This record gives sequence, C-alpha cells and structure tokens, in this order.
Amino acid sequence: MTDQQKAELAALAAMSDDEIDTSEIPEVTDWSNAKRGVFYRMTKQQITLDLDANVIAWFKSNSKTDIDCQTAINQVLREYVRRQITAPAD
Repeated sequence: MTDQQKAELAALAAMSDDEIDTSEIPEVTDWSNAKRGVFYRMTKQQITLDLDANVIAWFKSNSKTDIDCQTAINQVLREYVRRQITAPAD
C-alpha cells in the first residue's frame, strides 16, 4: 500500500459516518442472489464423531441434504462455543 493510500485510509478512519460521502454508492436492497462465504471460509478439520442416532435423525429430518445437516450441527456447536466464551465466569 502506498503512503498516499495509507493517508487516505487514516483520514477516512478519523471521519464520522455522517461525514463520509456515499452518494455515488448505490444502496443494495435485494440480497436474494447473495452468496455466503465467497471471500472467507473457516478452516475445516475432518474428524470422526459418534453422535446419538436420534440427534442425527433430527438434524437430517430438518435439513435438505447431508451437507446441510453437517452445517447445521456445526452452527449449533459454534453457537455453544461462542456462549461459553462470552459467559461470565462464576
């Protein structure tokens, strides 16, 4: 990054949101064709995990594909971890 670019970014960072002119940027109101994870993907690690059959059955019955099922289980686990991290210590 050039010194000029760094200076421009520093000047923008120092401005309040109201001071930044966004009039040339069209507002996006239709996100129906948006795609998640195009620019950033979490690193995945494959493991073997034994889960209760009824737990797997529930996720499969609430998912369209096996990939959706795995994604849903991962989301539940990620949310659990997030809550543990942000929970106040006893």
